[in-house]
Amino acid sequence: ALIEYELAGASRDTARMDAVTAARLRGQEYLLERRLFRRLTTGEVIDSTWLQFSFPNWWHYDVLRGLEYLWRAAAPPDERAAEAIALLESKRGPDGRWLLDNQYPGRMPVALHERVGEPSRWNTLRALRVLKWWNGDH
Repeated sequence: ALIEYELAGASRDTARMDAVTAARLRGQEYLLERRLFRRLTTGEVIDSTWLQFSFPNWWHYDVLRGLEYLWRAAAPPDERAAEAIALLESKRGPDGRWLLDNQYPGRMPVALHERVGEPSRWNTLRALRVLKWWNGDH
């Protein structure tokens, strides 16, 4: 939400925007210190559902969503995200698409016509944007 607030230029108050940016960057560092999905103390996966790519996410987090944030924030690729990128790449099917691993209940205004376990146009789009960012193909 903070990156969207920044990108929308939602405040003309420079001090407020500086505070929003600082908060966002603290959150970004928090994610990167944990490699987007691991406990800082033990290195264990925090929540196995974070390894399943969902769309729409609603308010839920997963590794693809964390990577998508880094892309959206135009953060420089960081080696601490390499394991998350490797996970993303490992989930790419032989046809070049990503599956819908999980689907949270909720009502979309438009039918997506995607089922769990089948290729997902939305996850594929999101994953390709992330990989383009990671590989420096702007």
